[in-house]
Amino acid sequence: METNASYTSLVAVGDSFTEGMSDLLPDGSYRGWADVLAGRLASRTPGFRYANLAVRGKLIGQIVEEQVDAAVAMRADVVTLVGGLNDALRPSCDMGMVRARLEEAVERLAPSCGKLVLMRSPGRNGPVMERFRPRMEELFSLVDELAARHDAAVVDLYGAPALGDPRLWDVDRLHLTADGHRRVAEAVWQTLGLPPKSDWRASLPSAVPPNWAVRRVADLRFARRHLLPWIGRRLTGRSSGDGRTGAQYSAERGQAFWVTPVDAHDPGPVATWRRVDPPAHP
Repeated sequence: METNASYTSLVAVGDSFTEGMSDLLPDGSYRGWADVLAGRLASRTPGFRYANLAVRGKLIGQIVEEQVDAAVAMRADVVTLVGGLNDALRPSCDMGMVRARLEEAVERLAPSCGKLVLMRSPGRNGPVMERFRPRMEELFSLVDELAARHDAAVVDLYGAPALGDPRLWDVDRLHLTADGHRRVAEAVWQTLGLPPKSDWRASLPSAVPPNWAVRRVADLRFARRHLLPWIGRRLTGRSSGDGRTGAQYSAERGQAFWVTPVDAHDPGPVATWRRVDPPAHP
């Protein structure tokens, strides 16, 4: 595998998985796998630019309508696209529509960038996973099909048993922990042909599972803090992403912008990078 690849720009498109939940920073912002990957790529390439357009709660149709055009306009070396899982995890889902919108996104993004990266998303082990597994696997079959057709790369997180370990998932049971996000960043890094830094597929050390009482307390806390609010949003047609835009998207200008490290030799967290607006259109 080529290990001397150089990438000068990255755009991330998708939902909460790519936005970075639940890799929470002290200031309340998120630093998910895409930010981690951007920092690592920046350390190899002075002048590296990055934009994360992903927004929590977005369905594939919203991703296409709100993020794809902005990503296409940026002409990045690498674009990552992860979407459709929020649709698949809903009680009712038109998988034909999901297929059509995901195909539309790939057809528009692939010609606009040097390398398009798609993913087979990870799934937390448990009864919810088993209920929705057929839809997820239908979605991932489409991802493989589209990747082959458009020469896109696929990161197979779903095929890594370690990423199903509940210890790599936040208490909301929907989003990865910081360690989970670090593993995803490493997986994408390796998929881009860069030298491995760690084994992202490695299993966690064995541990004594919590007893029945501890599990029930955790179940009740999960239901109160996460499940019931999620159900409430579904019943009222609301989304956790309502009113939000991607971290590097200006609603006022109606376009995305880049961020780049202040110090090329020490990129630091993406939150400290400086903004670079694209040239205004005449």
